[in-house]
Amino acid sequence: MILLALKEYYDRKAAIGEIAADGWIGGGIDFLLELDREGRLRDITDLREGTGKKKQPRPFQLPNIGNQALKHTNSGTDANLLWDNAKFVFGLGPKGDLHLQSMINAIDQWLGPSDDVGVAAVRAFFQQGLEDRSHFERALKHPEYGELLGTGSVKVSFRVMETPYPIVFQSPAVVAALKREADGTDELATATCLITGEQNVAAAVTHPVIKGVRNAQSAGASIVSFNEEVFISYGKKQSLNAPVSKRATSQYTKALNMLLESKQRLFAGDMSIVCWAENEHDFESEFSTFFEEPLKDNPDAGTERIKALLQSVHSGSYVEDSNRTRFYILGLSPNMARISIRFWQVGTVFEFASRIRQYFEDFAIVKSPKEPEYYSVWRILVNVAVQDKSENIPPNLVGEFMRSILEGTPYPVTLLQAALRRIRSDTKNRVTPVRAALIKAYLNRYLRFYPNQSYKEVGRALDIHQTSIGYHLGRLFAVLEKIQEEANPKIKATIRERYYGAACTTPVTVFANLLRLKNHHLAKLENEGRVINFEKILTEIMGKMSQFPAHLNLQEQGLFALGYYHQRQELFTSKKADVNTDNGTKLKEEGKA
Repeated sequence: MILLALKEYYDRKAAIGEIAADGWIGGGIDFLLELDREGRLRDITDLREGTGKKKQPRPFQLPNIGNQALKHTNSGTDANLLWDNAKFVFGLGPKGDLHLQSMINAIDQWLGPSDDVGVAAVRAFFQQGLEDRSHFERALKHPEYGELLGTGSVKVSFRVMETPYPIVFQSPAVVAALKREADGTDELATATCLITGEQNVAAAVTHPVIKGVRNAQSAGASIVSFNEEVFISYGKKQSLNAPVSKRATSQYTKALNMLLESKQRLFAGDMSIVCWAENEHDFESEFSTFFEEPLKDNPDAGTERIKALLQSVHSGSYVEDSNRTRFYILGLSPNMARISIRFWQVGTVFEFASRIRQYFEDFAIVKSPKEPEYYSVWRILVNVAVQDKSENIPPNLVGEFMRSILEGTPYPVTLLQAALRRIRSDTKNRVTPVRAALIKAYLNRYLRFYPNQSYKEVGRALDIHQTSIGYHLGRLFAVLEKIQEEANPKIKATIRERYYGAACTTPVTVFANLLRLKNHHLAKLENEGRVINFEKILTEIMGKMSQFPAHLNLQEQGLFALGYYHQRQELFTSKKADVNTDNGTKLKEEGKA
């Protein structure tokens, strides 16, 4: 299903010329070596585009015969046809002879004895260099480009004087060879293609590598691979155990590599995610912006797209055709020389848009204007990782979290556990807005799937009618902390640093003592109206409970954190509240922002 969907994406892009044709692959060439018919170097043309150190190779459709173009092994014998890096072209390094012989062998293997003047000239160039390295001196000692060519990293191809085509790999001989390779069959490697269903087609013994997956090998890794005897059946060779035609293999690989280089890709932890629709759709390019951290130079761009998504339920922008347009999401992670499939989601654009919209609504919470309006997946997960470092995000948690968003299922319990652990360990910040939003999202979504009459959903802001004892205990803790702060303005460590962990797990062990300390702190306050205001809040909260529980379960610990956060936001919200003093005088108490 995955490979078929990728092949269909290739067909869609190939129909409008946005992807390389069969036998070719997108790439770049830095320099053209201009040869005469005898293979002697006459000139060098710099094809790079741009200025200064930011020059980039000129893009071309490069021959990918034998599906070799994306990688080089350590063998030194896997040259590309009529183009490669300068290390191969000039036989540089300890394996120089192997590189040059490999360039010659590629011509002989795929083109054979050729009447093409250009092909013959390039072969002569390599043969002469193999016999006498001084043949390359004109290039390697070139006053302008010699040093760069000597690094061996730049890509090089050839032009032969007085030939009708601008580059040798564009000659009719090469085009014909690529077509033969794509259409040809081998009696030992014919099968029914598992993607297209075509019978007696040439099957790919090995599949091309995939590049662009985060933390995978830089040379590329395989998504389909059989490289050990334990993986094979009935003596079949390598990928013939799951036969796919050469043509389909080339097409799905190109499609996936194209996606991994496009705006339809996003990273989440160690996972690379790509998406596409069966037909052209704006949602393809917008998808990644819903989850990525906003760009520093344009932080509002993603926000506007998210707002448009949230409004789409009213505008209907994702309802009409999008309710029938299939949409695919593929999550990939590195696994040694292979790539593992972390998740595969298939639905309609409307279904995924609705689930993503629900995800943002789940995470909506009251917060400071300085906070991001919407949280990216990275920001959410890094706030529950040890020391708030992205490298400490558990890899499996990323996949589980993304899967729950895209499937519309409850968020993983490991996410709640990670958030609560981080709150207990982070004595300085405790319940940050993003952690509170995460806990709210988890609890509310869980409650929708598993209704419980003892609980009600948590709102964005303070809810004095919440039924949870843990929620009101968190509120109580927040008020007691605020009283302590106002009574001791210069205090460096409040009860939050010392008692939060015990208060949210075993309330009975700390709250009696904290209430006694509260009386001492209230006595220090000079503003009598402020004291009365605090007493009213405490009376309202204490009226919600008959006793302090001995232990709070995981769900109540989450509600404790939310009650604490909501009450703190309420206490620090700038507003005017009427407060009555003991003598009946009405005061206007200005709250602190």
